Amino acid sequence: MVRRTPVIHAVAHGALDASFLGVSDTVSTVTSAIGCIAIIALLAVLVLMARQRREVHRANAALALSRELRHRYDALQAVTREGALVSSLSGRVLDISERAAAILGVDAASSVGQQIGDLPVVLVNELGLSMNPAAVLGHRGGLGHTGFTVDSELVGVALPGGAQAQARMVQVASQLVPAGDGDAAAVLTTLVDVTGRREVEAALSRSETQFRVAMENAPIGMALVDLDWRIVEANAALAELLGTSVGALRGYPMADLSTPDTRPSERLEVDRLLGGSQHRFSLEKRYQRADGHLVWVVLDTALVRTPNGSPDHFVVQVRDSTESRLQAEMLTHRAMHDPLTGLANRTLLQEVLQSVLEQPGIVDRVAVLACDLDGFKEINDRYGHAAGDEVLVHVASVLRVATARRGTVARLGGDEFVVVVQDVDGPKAVFEVAAAIHAGLEEPVRVARRRLSVGASIGIALADPDAIEGGAPAMLAAADAALYRAKAAGRGRTEVYDQSMNRASGAELHQELAAALEAGELVVYYQPIVDLGDQRVVGYEALIRWQHPYRGLLLPNAFLSMVQEAGLAVALGQFVARRVVEAVAAMKDQTRWVSVNVSADQLGDGEFATTLLAEISRHRVMAGRIVVELTETSLVASGTRIRHELTQLSAAGVPVLLDDFGTGVSPLSYLRDLPVAGVKLDMSFTSGIPDDPTAGKIARALGSLARELAMVTIAEGIEHAEQAEFLHRNGWRYGQGWLFGSAQPVSSVLGTKTQA
Repeated sequence: MVRRTPVIHAVAHGALDASFLGVSDTVSTVTSAIGCIAIIALLAVLVLMARQRREVHRANAALALSRELRHRYDALQAVTREGALVSSLSGRVLDISERAAAILGVDAASSVGQQIGDLPVVLVNELGLSMNPAAVLGHRGGLGHTGFTVDSELVGVALPGGAQAQARMVQVASQLVPAGDGDAAAVLTTLVDVTGRREVEAALSRSETQFRVAMENAPIGMALVDLDWRIVEANAALAELLGTSVGALRGYPMADLSTPDTRPSERLEVDRLLGGSQHRFSLEKRYQRADGHLVWVVLDTALVRTPNGSPDHFVVQVRDSTESRLQAEMLTHRAMHDPLTGLANRTLLQEVLQSVLEQPGIVDRVAVLACDLDGFKEINDRYGHAAGDEVLVHVASVLRVATARRGTVARLGGDEFVVVVQDVDGPKAVFEVAAAIHAGLEEPVRVARRRLSVGASIGIALADPDAIEGGAPAMLAAADAALYRAKAAGRGRTEVYDQSMNRASGAELHQELAAALEAGELVVYYQPIVDLGDQRVVGYEALIRWQHPYRGLLLPNAFLSMVQEAGLAVALGQFVARRVVEAVAAMKDQTRWVSVNVSADQLGDGEFATTLLAEISRHRVMAGRIVVELTETSLVASGTRIRHELTQLSAAGVPVLLDDFGTGVSPLSYLRDLPVAGVKLDMSFTSGIPDDPTAGKIARALGSLARELAMVTIAEGIEHAEQAEFLHRNGWRYGQGWLFGSAQPVSSVLGTKTQA
């Protein structure tokens, strides 16, 4: 055994301590390194975890965004009119919207993944020819790069089970989109159903075509006018009316077509349209043609507004009313003028005279001249009415020349003329006119190869305060009274009215009429009534005349107005009844009858009926050969006594006719309430046949009514064969008038004297 010495032991112990210390340092270093590595690893794990969380968050956000975008896409497709189809370049359907599937008539879910060519879709072009769906809906040659769109194309989609003629019209457009199929581009095809729009456009086009055709071919002038009242478009009829061309009218101011005096009223109507106070207006006015001539037109204008109510344009119609205007003026002229001479008639004369008398300061500036021809009846009776008419025309010319535009010349009827003289010195002027009339009539009138002499009697009334206060009737009455004095004093005279004539024209004239009745100056004339079927004379109408010792043969309108005033109505009726029954009893043809005109003034006290029936009994005449005619106007105030007297006559076998049928008041009630056996059509309706359609319709209707009531029908005032044929064709059995003969004295009717 070796023994260690302390020194060695100490050395060894020191070495061990040193060795231990070295190991300890190494362990500490390793431990520190491991700790650092662990920390670094932990940090790396934390970083990786944080990155992974960010990636997950980013992925979740992308997924949410994707879902949101898809939701918005679906919502957009639900409300948009466009459908979307996404396909690969090889033609496989990648996506299709519900709208696109509805347009194509396919199921959206089952279509995804199919080839476009395999879809159950039938496409046709505008000519109706089939098209390849893949070539229309998929990749097309024009899609060169992404973002490039091929021009849209209109195709028809024939839905399964439907006819190609009823195909839905679809507007198709395609473009390349990047990364539509993964990394590759895809084709986005949009589809818009334009069927409704095309139908609306077609309807609008059709309406526009129809309107244009209607406007261009309308028989009246039409134009579209802007808000500045200028013509935008016009048709050929308007251009022809204005004597110009359609092109020349475009842009032309409407106002310039009118005469200057009518433009303000037209502008007022246009402004009222624009202001909304009226919807349309109509004006009759004159337009000036391109050649300077004036035409009458009726302008009808309507304002067209936009859907929001603001004015847009005017639609104008222009109708040529020149002919109707002239016809209206002619009818007015005829209504106011004598058809034979062209002079003013009684109606116009009274209007002119009354308007003159209403002017201030007309005393000694106005005078009325009444003129009646001397010897005219002899001319009429000897040479006929044609010669008499030529004389009247000649006299009218003499009166015009004599008046020399100093007044108005009128013919009142027959051979009665009146002149209203207006001059600063009225009295002087009217005497100059009277002298010129006498001088003008000194030269005989040439009628055929004859030279006929005719003179005139003249009565003058000057405008004084009393006459002016009485108006036109007083002035005319005064002139007539002066004329009556001139006729009584001898032919070819001129008399001026004074107050003494007023007394004579009243009580004295009544006395003269009563004396005429006693002296036999009142005579009965007979106008024939014929059967319109064969124009055989079947009867007569009795008409009263006054064979005046100075004034010649006077017609009823010259004196009947005085009969009632003189209290002679009943006496006159009895006188006519006696004369008529005597004539009927003396007629050779015992089948002919005579009608007597009776007014309400002659009925009611029983005297007329008593006299007539007594005369019928005394002369042993069949009651049916005497007919009583009543005028409607006379029955307005008829009472029970009048009805009783008519019933008495009817019961005795005397037929009662309603005269002037179609005029007056309540004719139907008369037919129902009175013992009427027949009617006479008023001559105012006969005169309108055949030119006046309304008169013809009324005559036809009244005749039908009378026949329905089994009444006798007579039409009076027949002057032409046309009228007779029309009336007979429309149920009127009998007729009278100038065509069948004028009223003749009893000697001609009885055949006891040959008419000159």
